[in-house]
Amino acid sequence: MKSYVNWANPGVNLSALRGHNAALVLDLLRAAGEAGISRLELAERTGLTPQAVSKITARLRAEGLAAEAGRRASTGGKPRTVLRLVPAAGHAVGLHLDRDELTAVLVDLTGTVVAERRAPLAFGAGAWAVVEVAAGEVRELLEGGEGRGRPVSGVGVALPGPLDHAEGVLHRVTGFPEWDGFALRDALGARLGLPVAVDKDTNAAALGLALAGAADSFAYLHLGTGLGAGLVLGGALYRGARTGAGEFGHQVLRLDGPRCECGDRGCVEALCLAAVARGELDEAARVLGTAAGNLVGLLDIDRVLLGGRTVFAAEDLFVRGVGAVVAERVRRGGDTAAQVPVSLAPGGERGVAEGAAQLVLAPLFGRAAIQAVVCPGRRSS
Repeated sequence: MKSYVNWANPGVNLSALRGHNAALVLDLLRAAGEAGISRLELAERTGLTPQAVSKITARLRAEGLAAEAGRRASTGGKPRTVLRLVPAAGHAVGLHLDRDELTAVLVDLTGTVVAERRAPLAFGAGAWAVVEVAAGEVRELLEGGEGRGRPVSGVGVALPGPLDHAEGVLHRVTGFPEWDGFALRDALGARLGLPVAVDKDTNAAALGLALAGAADSFAYLHLGTGLGAGLVLGGALYRGARTGAGEFGHQVLRLDGPRCECGDRGCVEALCLAAVARGELDEAARVLGTAAGNLVGLLDIDRVLLGGRTVFAAEDLFVRGVGAVVAERVRRGGDTAAQVPVSLAPGGERGVAEGAAQLVLAPLFGRAAIQAVVCPGRRSS
């Protein structure tokens, strides 16, 4: 079995970072960008002693994660040495397994995409067939072109749910019951010789958006071959008591509506997809807006972000259509000054894959908490 970790130059070694303080420093280095940040500023912003910061930065430099970025004039004493993150010191693969298409990206420590692949995928061909295709595409990504020779810490996989992200096990994916109970994380990890993290496509996209500072509380709605949501509440990705939050597509809007593949009738997913199939995109946007309005009314979120190939194929139509319904719902709430903006999610169609890569990178920068919120009494990753 071939491993894609370059042990001669291992890049990011999560165990070597030795704790939360190093992650705080590394996150500030990432935020500072090419301009860099001084050790004194790192101490001030983290609350650590200058001695502790010096030890941490020395270790990060030895591991190749940080480097000097010149000197900055001081208001007193000698000029300060400025440090910066070395983006190419580590990478992660983000893998989006849609029902009919695979998207794979290789990103550096800043989340910048350095290589990308797309391939057709038949989700209904069965779990093992999909694993083989996914493993092959990841190998091609890492062995060819821009991906060759780059140190990789792991693979984040995003796909339709429901699933158990902590164990990397799928549940009864709507329309594909044969996936129920499949241990995707272990199966793909064994093929690649790399750590693998698994989450729902909507959660992965929402994670990436949250890390980019989209809003404190928002919903990411993804309309493509299916319909789902990723929820960020109070700055953290919300998964719920059974990691099943965000099954947005299966809220019932019409009791006597068409049969949905989940077994119910009148689900928003069934209504939206039926309207899209008829070419009635205005109706699809109205239905999606109605469901989004329900979500806004229930959770009082700050904004709604739209994504998925169906949305990106008619961007203005969906933003206007969903936005109008949500605005009316907010207006009826009584606060005439309140606004809940509706806009496209940045990142386009590879936004889910980029978010999947953050399943691997976020813990490195002390952001694991953003992807580990569950209800009390349940364990988190």
